[in-house]
Amino acid sequence: MTDKTHFGFQTVEEHEKARKVGEVFHSVARKYDLMNDVMSAGLHRTWKRFAVEISGVKAGDRVLDVAGGSGDLSRLFSRKVGSEGTVVLTDINASMLGVGRDRLMDEGVAVPALQCDAEKLPFPDQHFDCVIVAFGLRNMTHKDRALAEMQRVLKTGGRLLVLEFSQVWKPLAPLYDAYSFKLLPLMGKLLAQDAASYQYLAESIRMHPDQETLKQMMLDAGFGKVDYYNLSAGVVALHKGWKTA
Repeated sequence: MTDKTHFGFQTVEEHEKARKVGEVFHSVARKYDLMNDVMSAGLHRTWKRFAVEISGVKAGDRVLDVAGGSGDLSRLFSRKVGSEGTVVLTDINASMLGVGRDRLMDEGVAVPALQCDAEKLPFPDQHFDCVIVAFGLRNMTHKDRALAEMQRVLKTGGRLLVLEFSQVWKPLAPLYDAYSFKLLPLMGKLLAQDAASYQYLAESIRMHPDQETLKQMMLDAGFGKVDYYNLSAGVVALHKGWKTA
């Protein structure tokens, strides 16, 4: 018997999920930023700026951007850490990593870009002052392993930031569901010629742990303290965990 997991609302074998998620992001990589702007009415940029401000990152720090996609957060963090600091951009998907790396290079932002699996980070223990994963954790097969790896590579006193779609304020849920399952696939079809990937997006959000569950998962992964902030009525939540030992 093989272990099962979810891919959106589908149940699939664990070894299939990474391939299926990879196909989604290979498909959407070139239109990723356009779709983010359209889907969120540009709010994703505000959410990301808020995460950077909450991070506590200062000049000279080391930052790891996990599942960094288009490089938005690596760009923002590179301004924070300055020339004495380091930001490392990673993603498991070569297409997404290539888009992000090329955009940063075009803008004159020089950061190392590394293709790697968040569940098996190729960095030493106690190496980074801050780790961030934005809109990537929900796509990982073993979220507990990924959180434990992020905790491992953080220095004592370091912070993990998880910016992710979450559970919306209940009175807004019917409207949000209509938007997610009707409009998102339609926008995907019209703008990216890919309705299926945006149907998966809507489904994956519903399968992701809610705010309190993710908080407990981070505590279970070894973080000594975890807080979270609901953004846009809980459409997105920012979790912040401290490595205290």
